[in-house]
Amino acid sequence: MTHLIEADHVVIRYGTHTALAASTFHVPRVGATAVIGPNGSGKSSLLSAFAGLVPTASGTLRVLEQEPVQAQRRLSYVLQHTAVAKTTPITVREAVGLGAYPKVGLWRRFGAAEKAAVAGAMEQMGISHLSERHLHELSGGQRQRVYVAQAMVQTHEVLLLDEPLTGLDLVSAQTIDDLIHRERQDRCSVLLTTHDLDEARAADWVLLVNRTVLAFGPPAEVLTRHNLEIAYGLGALHGWEGFLDQHTDDEVP
Repeated sequence: MTHLIEADHVVIRYGTHTALAASTFHVPRVGATAVIGPNGSGKSSLLSAFAGLVPTASGTLRVLEQEPVQAQRRLSYVLQHTAVAKTTPITVREAVGLGAYPKVGLWRRFGAAEKAAVAGAMEQMGISHLSERHLHELSGGQRQRVYVAQAMVQTHEVLLLDEPLTGLDLVSAQTIDDLIHRERQDRCSVLLTTHDLDEARAADWVLLVNRTVLAFGPPAEVLTRHNLEIAYGLGALHGWEGFLDQHTDDEVP
């Protein structure tokens, strides 16, 4: 079976700063893959590289058996935070509809199929009643649901989510979590960055990252006490023993 992602000694740099040191790993075509690690570990950089938005400094990266830039039309990517200026006159419906433009083109009018896709995505995300509101009028959780709905409208085989549940209200977090489960059931692969061990344990595959990919595989093999202590530097920190006992009972050998 071909892999969703194959990486061979991949390095990501921003100028002289190395965001990710040489990493070799793969991601199979499974339902959900969690990219987990501490803040500043390179999780978002790795996801952006998958999306073809950040070039690799060296090594080989293949997504859906293609160069990441070539695979972009088969992906949908939702950033963690997107600022919206108050002077931007775009409504929720218009923002969600942007997801259809890669398919129909900028100058074509939407047909019945595109209009139905926009309406369906807004309904799934629970934002239909906000359709004529402007983005800057929304809460952070509502705005995140708009961007996820936009990604749903776009034709895709893979959904990339950068910290999709961080800092959201309960309703928005639950709505997006439900969407992740539906995507998995519909045989779409989901890759999400997270710092939450419970989210990672619920995934099918895990990449454990801290400036390099330290481990990859099923959660039970990756989220061990040993691996987490290396990734988070927990050995010298008082009080983490109970946390690990609570969150990694099934994984500790």
